Amino acid sequence: MATQIQIGEITADVVLKPIKNVHLSVYPPQGKVRIAAPLRMGLDTIRVFALSKLAWIRKQQEKLCAQERETPREYLDRESHYYRGRRYLLKVVEHDGVPGVELKHSRLILRVRPGADETKRQAVIDEWYRQRLKDAVAPLIAKWEKTMGVRVGRVRVQKMKTRWGSCTPLSKSILINFRLPDLDGK
Repeated sequence: MATQIQIGEITADVVLKPIKNVHLSVYPPQGKVRIAAPLRMGLDTIRVFALSKLAWIRKQQEKLCAQERETPREYLDRESHYYRGRRYLLKVVEHDGVPGVELKHSRLILRVRPGADETKRQAVIDEWYRQRLKDAVAPLIAKWEKTMGVRVGRVRVQKMKTRWGSCTPLSKSILINFRLPDLDGK
């Protein structure tokens, strides 16, 4: 069950869940406030809790608003893209072959079919990032499986909004954000 409460000029989303404690979060980029609270807790109690944390909420929102944001990508020629901590200029090449990405010196060459839109260009680059990370993570997993004496059941690489990765010990699976930079510290 989700609802909203007003805390001064701030609107907070409240989610009642089967949990023990209250969790207060402020999310980027605008500083959206979310409170996860136990099912037994009333809205008035949640509002009092939020009011007691109002100074902290404002401080977090100020920090988020002051952070520099990366401009949205348009996948055009001479646009900056980053790979493994280095900046590359994008070069878009239209051709009738298979779409792909190639790294040459300080350029990231994106080959797409003529008329490919921004969504298609992004999909090609995202798949390239995903495949490069899969290739880089395989030897690391083999090394750490041996060191830790465990077996990984499944490794997935996908786009994640708020995490670099996660693991589930029961299913022995690892989930990695495909934008994870500098996997091996180079």
